[in-house]
Amino acid sequence: MSNWNSKEKSALELINIAGTLWLDKNVELVILRRNIVDARYTEVLNNKEFAKKYLDLPLSIELLLELAKSIAKLEIAPTRIDLATLGREWLKEGNSDYDVFIAEKLKDYGKDKRVIKPIDVVLFGFGRIGRLAARELIQQHGNGEQLRLRAIVTRGKNTDEEIKKRSSLLRKDSVHGKFRGVITEDYTKKSLIANGNEIHMIVSDNPADIDYTAYGINDALLIDNSGIFRDEEKLNTHLKAKGIAKVLLTAPGKGSLPNIVYGVNHLDFNPDNGQIFTAASCTTNAISPIIKVIADKLGIESGHVETVHSYTNDQNLLDNYHKSYRRGRSAPLNMVITETGAASAITKVIPAMSGKFTGNAVRVPTPDVSLAILNLNLSKEVSTIDEVNAIIRDAATNGELVEQIDYSTSQELVSTDCVGNSHASILDSHATLISPSKKSIVLYVWYDNEYGYTRQVIRLAKYLGKVQRLTYY
Repeated sequence: MSNWNSKEKSALELINIAGTLWLDKNVELVILRRNIVDARYTEVLNNKEFAKKYLDLPLSIELLLELAKSIAKLEIAPTRIDLATLGREWLKEGNSDYDVFIAEKLKDYGKDKRVIKPIDVVLFGFGRIGRLAARELIQQHGNGEQLRLRAIVTRGKNTDEEIKKRSSLLRKDSVHGKFRGVITEDYTKKSLIANGNEIHMIVSDNPADIDYTAYGINDALLIDNSGIFRDEEKLNTHLKAKGIAKVLLTAPGKGSLPNIVYGVNHLDFNPDNGQIFTAASCTTNAISPIIKVIADKLGIESGHVETVHSYTNDQNLLDNYHKSYRRGRSAPLNMVITETGAASAITKVIPAMSGKFTGNAVRVPTPDVSLAILNLNLSKEVSTIDEVNAIIRDAATNGELVEQIDYSTSQELVSTDCVGNSHASILDSHATLISPSKKSIVLYVWYDNEYGYTRQVIRLAKYLGKVQRLTYY
């Protein structure tokens, strides 16, 4: 018990250092992309233990603490640093001086390497994705050097009662739990004060008529999560409002609008060349990283994606009229076969997959987390399931898709285990199948279609706003 108490104290000290770095320097410490700032000390110890088993290395909380102490001594640019990665390198390279080791590893991360000019953000719509985006923007605010949530636009009336109800929905969520922060209402100014951030509550039926500059909002990025506007012409109405510079749609864009999956094809789009961008769908964000990895390593001749998707607000609670026949049936009581645009959307994200995929979806009676089943016919033969899994595991540990792909080694993984997972894709390694021909595989990919997707939207928003920090993973 004495040894355990010592570990708890080390975890608390690590949290304190991480919080100071976050608030003072916009430097975020994580453990295999898992949060340290605002985490409980038992969470930090659990994340350390996960990293220890996942990397198969004797990582200790004491080692991570010493590395964090050395980082705190440096003046570095806004950066997201994975302590597990540094710990792995420390153990493999046999260093003895933490300060010298960290100074060498972060020598290219000096303050002059990344200067960020923060941008204002407006949320248009306040449904499932809108509220999660608001939570995340508030919690990621730090010292305010990146994205600053300035306003939320809804329809209806801006009465005190309406503001109170929307504030309540932001505080509490039946799936994602309580908001970890402080929210108060300012009925006089028609705003919410969340963790010290003033967020204007604006009501409008015509987005072109809003003067955001009257609220001190300028050159803002508007994130449209309303589900109302899907094509370029309608989304362009946001740009007619004073104070809006760019628009990001949290849905697949219609017509010629591109589908952008951060980590897969975002670098194909220059934030300076255009004003309207789309973040594709949650399913497209989930399957694209996996398909890209497999296509790059093994080649894909054809494939089918079957999505087992949690029900959404588009369906009826009880049987009632709906423009789509099956979606009119009670969502909590039925499995409902429906369409998905993910198969065709893949072509927009990865053009080489054009004409290679079919897709369908089944809505099921769960409120969150979905499962994509990828049946892929390969160009190359693979010998074993372990060979296939090793390809995904490497992508989840190293390279450009570590924020998008998570690799689960659990033999008991179920949907609720994935609630709140920040990755776009979670490979269920124990479910992977391989055909006798060795040229066909089946991959089971979980994803939090609410939170995981929202994190992808925020990543893309940072890229479009050019407020990304450096990373050390």
